Amino acid sequence: MSIQLTPVLLPVTALALAGVAGSALATQYLTPEQAQQQMFPEANQFRAQPLQLNGEQMKQVEKLAGLPARSVSWRVVAAYKDEKLLGYVVLDDVIGKFELISYAVALQPDASVRQIEILTYRESHGFEIRNANWRKQFVGKTAAGLSVGEGIANISGATLSCTHVTDGVRRIAAVVQVALRK
Repeated sequence: MSIQLTPVLLPVTALALAGVAGSALATQYLTPEQAQQQMFPEANQFRAQPLQLNGEQMKQVEKLAGLPARSVSWRVVAAYKDEKLLGYVVLDDVIGKFELISYAVALQPDASVRQIEILTYRESHGFEIRNANWRKQFVGKTAAGLSVGEGIANISGATLSCTHVTDGVRRIAAVVQVALRK
């Protein structure tokens, strides 16, 4: 028995299959809590510190990052060893080619990058951005030193993922520099 699809059903069927294929590719590597513990293993407490930027801070972020500030609200967790601030973990999502990439950025109190972790990757290609050697390129950099081709290498086959995560990290470093730097 063969099934004939009418032209009206073809787009609906294609959309349904695309939805199944897209969600089947998602890989969650770390939860936000696992990431913050991994990025600040010496911390004995983490405190949610949601951040709201004002209009002036949004302009400063845009100028510093060279990108739109994108949001006034940021998901931030401060890491502490007893009462000493170790740094911040900022959670964000960027688009890869078609799907969202969830990631976390750990920053020192001076707004330099300590570490980045890919939390969930949903694309069929470009997952190489999770490689430790690629992520290590961000360590110690600030918003001014973060750009693919200028301090951050591209990965062939993962160009959009590399670019969008790098832009996201640069934006986050600018947000922390403008609003939280100690």
